[in-house]
Amino acid sequence: MAWLTQLPTGAKLFLILSAALLPLALIALFAARQTSEIANAQLESRTRAAANEGAHALDIELAGDMTALRVALYALDQDGEDVTSCARAQGIFAEQLAKGARFTIVANDGRVLCGTTAQIALPITIPDRPGLIAAAIGPDTGLLLAMGAPSGMLSAKAVFPITMLAQIARPAGFIPPYAATLIHDRQRLELQPLPELTPLDRTESASRPLSIDGLTFEIILRSAPITSAMVVAMLLPVMMWAAAAGIGWFVVDRLLIRPLRQLRTLVADYQPGEVLDIGLARSMPAQEIRDLGETFRTITDTVAAHEADLAQGLVRQTKLTREVHHRVKNNLQVISSLINFHARGAKSAEATAAYASIQRRVDALAVVHRNHFAEMEETRGVSLRSVIGDLASNIRATAPNSTGLSILLDLDSYLSTQDVATAVAFLLTEIIELAMMAHHDPALRISLKPATDAVDTGSTVGSARALLRISSPALVDTPKLQTELSERYGRVIEGLSRQLRSRLHHDPLVGAYEIPIAITGLD
Repeated sequence: MAWLTQLPTGAKLFLILSAALLPLALIALFAARQTSEIANAQLESRTRAAANEGAHALDIELAGDMTALRVALYALDQDGEDVTSCARAQGIFAEQLAKGARFTIVANDGRVLCGTTAQIALPITIPDRPGLIAAAIGPDTGLLLAMGAPSGMLSAKAVFPITMLAQIARPAGFIPPYAATLIHDRQRLELQPLPELTPLDRTESASRPLSIDGLTFEIILRSAPITSAMVVAMLLPVMMWAAAAGIGWFVVDRLLIRPLRQLRTLVADYQPGEVLDIGLARSMPAQEIRDLGETFRTITDTVAAHEADLAQGLVRQTKLTREVHHRVKNNLQVISSLINFHARGAKSAEATAAYASIQRRVDALAVVHRNHFAEMEETRGVSLRSVIGDLASNIRATAPNSTGLSILLDLDSYLSTQDVATAVAFLLTEIIELAMMAHHDPALRISLKPATDAVDTGSTVGSARALLRISSPALVDTPKLQTELSERYGRVIEGLSRQLRSRLHHDPLVGAYEIPIAITGLD
């Protein structure tokens, strides 16, 4: 059901209302369908009863007439002059004759022995078996029945018109529109036509067999048509279900969800330090949302007051930090001056060199601190180019006059943290002093360029890096250089490289040290 949690609240509400109301809609729809099925069952029962009644009336009428005609036929077959039997048959057929029926008993030579003088010319095959009745349908005339005499010399035919058959087959007291049809060997004789049906009309049919030559009586009743009222009654439960779910969603969306979206947009556009304008929230229809908007306004008012206090505190802290930096810078300057003062009063060259070495390290720290203090307002980082440049100038200025020290700089503009800048300044001081101790006139080249993938940084820190390189013939591997590294400078240089979290690489043939350092960006 993870997909449900990702849907908007309005969609969730609509689905929940739909699921809750659907059983009620199905129950109402089932009840309406049951009512319709009951009406259909009643109609089907009436249709069967009408078919039974009409078939029974036709069976009685036709069987009675053909029985009287058979009696007359058999009598005339025995005695062609039996006028009494013919008169009796005419008496029985008197009512039918008045309604348009006709019958005739004829000999094989064409002589009419009884009944209508004009022969019935409808095509029909006389049965071979005596007493068996054959039937045929004339679409324009009606039903034709025929039988043969035992001697095979005489035959009897009777024609029953459509109007007479329709009157006989009409169910008693049956008023609704219906259709009645006699069926024989795929031929149909329509006794009672059904009014023209529309596409929405419904019918129910039933058929019953007659006892004469496979005749079948079929009746079709038209039930109540599918009117607009019936369609509405069937669709009303579904419409009510959809309307209830839609109205519920619409009300909740207008009263809750849409105002909440507007309030969310208002809060999302809020900037720290501002006071939330809840003019829109006050016009929302739900009192709870208006209260929520008022709560947000109170919170933003409190946040704005806190922001103002923080801003004032930051100003005070900045002033205090600047004061601390200023005092540290002054203290470092005092220390440098004291070292310089004591160096001038030293009794030996070794003491003077020691004071100079100490002063160079203090100057290295002072250079980093001065540059960091200069960048403090923007807090972008310490400019390595400025630090290394100032450091090189200070070292050249404090180098002994007897040393022909020269430093060439090739530096790209990079920024780093104060910790990295401090370690870089001390590392350069140590390596430059190492070169001064290993060679009388050292010439150094210091470069700061982008680090390449070919450089093995030896670091696990995933940050931007630049390659610091110090090269000089004085740094070529010599016994003097090895002695200075082992006795004094090697351990300090190694410790500073660990502080930079990189591997310091020394090329003894070229005379170069290089190490990747972390940077924070371009200056």
